[in-house]
Amino acid sequence: MFLERIEAKGLAQFSYVLASQGSAVIIDPRRDIDVYADLLAARGWKAVAILETHIHADFASGSRELAAATGAPMYLSAHDEGETFHYAFPHRELRDGDEVHVGDLRIVAYHTPGHTPEHLSFLVFEKSRCGQPLALFSGDFVFVGSLGRPDLLGEDAKRLLAHQLYQSVHTRIASLPDFLLIYPGHGAGSLCGANLSDRPLTTLGYERFCNIFMTDQPEGSFVEQILSTVPEFPDYYRRMKALNSAGAPILGKIPGDAELDLPEFERLVAAGATVIDLRNPVAFGGGHIPGAMNIGAGGGFGLYAPWVVPPDAPVLFIGDSRNSTEEARRALVRVGVDDLRGQLKGGYNAWAEAHLPIATLPQIKLSELGSRTLLDVRNPAEFALNHAPGAISMPVGKLAATLPILHTPLAVICGSGYRSSLVASLLKRAGIEDVANVTGGMASN
Repeated sequence: MFLERIEAKGLAQFSYVLASQGSAVIIDPRRDIDVYADLLAARGWKAVAILETHIHADFASGSRELAAATGAPMYLSAHDEGETFHYAFPHRELRDGDEVHVGDLRIVAYHTPGHTPEHLSFLVFEKSRCGQPLALFSGDFVFVGSLGRPDLLGEDAKRLLAHQLYQSVHTRIASLPDFLLIYPGHGAGSLCGANLSDRPLTTLGYERFCNIFMTDQPEGSFVEQILSTVPEFPDYYRRMKALNSAGAPILGKIPGDAELDLPEFERLVAAGATVIDLRNPVAFGGGHIPGAMNIGAGGGFGLYAPWVVPPDAPVLFIGDSRNSTEEARRALVRVGVDDLRGQLKGGYNAWAEAHLPIATLPQIKLSELGSRTLLDVRNPAEFALNHAPGAISMPVGKLAATLPILHTPLAVICGSGYRSSLVASLLKRAGIEDVANVTGGMASN
């Protein structure tokens, strides 16, 4: 058996390619599918099955895209019947105990509800071996050090799902052996569970001993514990559930690779396109297109862009010679933001040299705060650990609700200046002009 784990950085999402005897199965594929196509071509394998553990909330599924490109059938949970979210496009159904055979591999569907009602985990056997299961691909059920959050369907459903999650742990997989390898759907950085470990895999026995949610405790205590520890809920999760239920549109290729001449770029800006400036905070602060968002290129883009980029407006990019748009484009299609038009040829300099309107964002140190109200946009755990005197906690995801009560002048701070520049750019975009970014974040002086 061949196994490769593929990570979508920013989302900390794992997909898997399993292959045996020239045939391959892909579990929970992401939407930019060239990574799978390249692997299959390089190895000479044929994709014969695409499996999904559940209807995802944090990223747009690539199953339809991959099925269209390879001809492989999609095997999806049949336990979505009558649920709020259900698969509304053609597929093959899998119920608890159903099997998919790929070369020497026997893959058994296990219904493990709790994170979602339809959730499946996949138990893998090598038929030529000893008859014992080798691995469980647990999706968003069991993580390294945690379990999947049960609150994706709202207040009315979360307690029922938490009880189902308890039963999935203590009944559904109770007879599986301790040596079983666990390959989860996410790693550290994902908000699909609380405090995920940065280790990419674990064993069932280790989790039984060390995972605080899998230790022996009364069901009621478990429910209260897991509901009290769920991370912040990104608003875009609701949109992802609906998109994946309906089926993400098939793209054919990653859009947005065009280089746009200045007149076309200017026309799209005037028509209301979203401008994403990929430069670093200091460059952005020195001058940018009015209304642009500053989401710097790099690992943080895939984590924060889904929270703030409007899903339906055309998207334009501004970079410089050191910043490619490719990773940003991939990150956006992974969360269903598809109307990507391209980047300005010549970057920000082309705009500035044409003497078009320019905005600035003051960059200050913490010692230069003066009378400004300080907004700390780190997550609540970071804020609780340490914060500047008088700072107001306002995590990125709470921005929209906080806007009506903000009073200028403002300064925004985070750990490094990355998130604060993003939030400051959004405040300016919302019409709040007297705002500054704390360069260097909490380390500034």
